[in-house]
Amino acid sequence: MAAPTVLRAGSRRAAGLWRGLSRRLHQQPQRAPAAQGLLAAQGERGLFQEVFPARGAEEGLPALLEPGQPPQTVYCGFDATADSLHVGHLLAVLGLLHFQRAGHNVIALVGGATARLGDPSGRAKEREPLSEELAREHALGLREGLRRLFDNHRLLFWPAAGGARRLGEVMLQDNAWWLGREPVLGFLCGVGGRLRMGTLLSRQSCQARLRSAEGMSLAEFLYPALQAYDFLHLHRHHGCRIQLGGADQMGNIMSGYELVTKVTGEDVFGITVPLITSTTGDKLGKSAGNAVWLNRDKTSPFELYQFFVRQPDSTVERYLKLFTFLPLPEIEHMMEMHAKEPEKWGPQKRLAAEVTKLVHGKEGLESAKRCTKALYYSNVEALEAMSDQEVQELFREAPFAELMLEPGMSVLDLCHKANAIPDGPSGYRKITDGGVSINYIQVTNPETVLVIGQHILKNGVSLLKIGKKNFYIIKWLQL
Repeated sequence: MAAPTVLRAGSRRAAGLWRGLSRRLHQQPQRAPAAQGLLAAQGERGLFQEVFPARGAEEGLPALLEPGQPPQTVYCGFDATADSLHVGHLLAVLGLLHFQRAGHNVIALVGGATARLGDPSGRAKEREPLSEELAREHALGLREGLRRLFDNHRLLFWPAAGGARRLGEVMLQDNAWWLGREPVLGFLCGVGGRLRMGTLLSRQSCQARLRSAEGMSLAEFLYPALQAYDFLHLHRHHGCRIQLGGADQMGNIMSGYELVTKVTGEDVFGITVPLITSTTGDKLGKSAGNAVWLNRDKTSPFELYQFFVRQPDSTVERYLKLFTFLPLPEIEHMMEMHAKEPEKWGPQKRLAAEVTKLVHGKEGLESAKRCTKALYYSNVEALEAMSDQEVQELFREAPFAELMLEPGMSVLDLCHKANAIPDGPSGYRKITDGGVSINYIQVTNPETVLVIGQHILKNGVSLLKIGKKNFYIIKWLQL
């Protein structure tokens, strides 16, 4: 029997398949849009990139997802190598959300155990070892972040789209809950006897590492076996038949397919989503050092918003299709309007708003907009409405000082107490020459007495700027 093959988006065969699925979708009478042709719809958006095995996309998987059939269970894994997800994980989460919107049940699996081994896929060298305690802390952080994403989607995106349709259930799991209890000998006799060495050795990630000077550890080599066991465990206990993963996970997905089909004799399937890369083509993530995090303490809502609002015209349409739930005709209309009025950056702003709302909720989006007005439009009202947290997030690199307002305190006194200007004549001249502003208002008289409501905002903050780029945040106590 021929080995199963991968159906890749962009291939002539795949294009014909998506068109065929779309035609069947339009021929079906009066069905809920989100339940119609899930594979075709996400293939058209570019979210579902590869399907394994290829015959599954042509036969078994469309039938399995047919409206009127029982809901399926799909899972995606997220290794706990850090305590926060990042933008590189978002497309996998969105893949789960699209399944959920079509009425299927989804499992977000945190890799609390597999994170300690480290996935060798796409890596030139082995990860630094992760202690059990740190992996446990990271796993807790990931579960909280995933829960927030699913909650924000349910509260902010589903009511408008759902109507009477069922939103699938979501489960948060951690593979440390079963892999941590699995005896080594039992694992090797069970799983180890089902997976073939030749197949594992043929994987591109394995070949690249074996050819490298550092080589490959046994722990890394066994990583695909552990991930395959996750699929088997979720299939046995939750009826899971579909695994989602990034495009670099196809080798691991194939191992899971091989194990589950050999053990159970049932058909299972794998789907990959695209990898998000930087402008230089590097994969976004912690290892590459270019992660845009989804936890607020690592990347603020403002910084996340700015990441997406700065996307060039060459990527914004694709990102609107991948990262949002906006209908394709609406995206097409948006791009037509953008061609007429490119200076308004309409698609970029909509993309940034949709993603920030999903990640940080309505309050996070409003925070990002306030910070944007305060920084780029020198808007005093926006600055005054900002919380202490927002001010410190916006001016993350700026020195922060807490001061007591003393009677008769002057602009010169403030600058000295904040260590913003040197002592003596040079510091005095910095003010008189117009190099100092408070709350975006230039001050040129060093002896001017500070006034609440002008130099000190209602939120008890003063934003001191020296020159063009040097900011200082002053928090006033006991006003």
